[in-house]
Amino acid sequence: MGNYGPKKLCTLNALIERIPDDTSIALGGVFLHRGPFAAVRELVRQQKRNLEIIKTAPAYDLDLLCRSGAVSKAQAGIIAMEGNFGLAPWSRKAIEKKEIVLIEHACPTLIAGMRAARYGLPFQPIAGVHGSELAALNNWEAIKDPYGSGKEVYVIPAIVPDVAIIHVHEMDEYGNARVFGSPFWDRVITRAAKRLLLTAERIVSTDELRKQPELTLIPGFMVEAAAHVPRGAWPGSMSGYYDIDYGAVENYLIDSTDTLETHFHDAPEAEAQTATYASNED
Repeated sequence: MGNYGPKKLCTLNALIERIPDDTSIALGGVFLHRGPFAAVRELVRQQKRNLEIIKTAPAYDLDLLCRSGAVSKAQAGIIAMEGNFGLAPWSRKAIEKKEIVLIEHACPTLIAGMRAARYGLPFQPIAGVHGSELAALNNWEAIKDPYGSGKEVYVIPAIVPDVAIIHVHEMDEYGNARVFGSPFWDRVITRAAKRLLLTAERIVSTDELRKQPELTLIPGFMVEAAAHVPRGAWPGSMSGYYDIDYGAVENYLIDSTDTLETHFHDAPEAEAQTATYASNED
């Protein structure tokens, strides 16, 4: 960790302008917790199209992108708004109507694919696939143990996202970043993707990070660009900072023509954004 190289900070608008259409994007966090949701809303504002979203347990993020017509493909395990709200409705509708292509995973198989990418391997062995229809559905291959046990193991092909977007608790201006609480699968995601973009709740000094270097999840040299976005995980939670805004999630789920306009107006980053958004609602 160091202050070598260029500073990485830019606006949220400029950060998302770096992502073209037809990009595969791995999103950090899990369900409604520490997702880069402000960045996702900016993808909608900028009317990005034909995106592939990669996440083990997406919720509001994939649902909003499907609702806005931004997604053509998704690789995911479970897609749900957690126990309070059930399955994510607009992503489910998009899948059922075949508006997007779904590559269905178990959460560990998706992580296995990104671990393969992280280690520079063509595939990653994984247990637990036998007896599931996922192997046949995705044409996953099984190989025999080369050490003579006679057992077979399924191998998951490498998954290499074009870009990863992660929301972190603290970051310095060079992109060195901390996550408090569980990192979920963000460590793997950041190492698997070709490019890495960050949003952060707080900007701190490099000297502050050096006091506990073991807390730095992401070294700055891996980061292409980053934006300071307080409450960037809203309406989800940020461990130690704020909880899920259940009222905002409930309001988002209202099936009405003016729901997204109201929702985007209420978003914490709304005053700083001037771009418009497009809805794909019926």
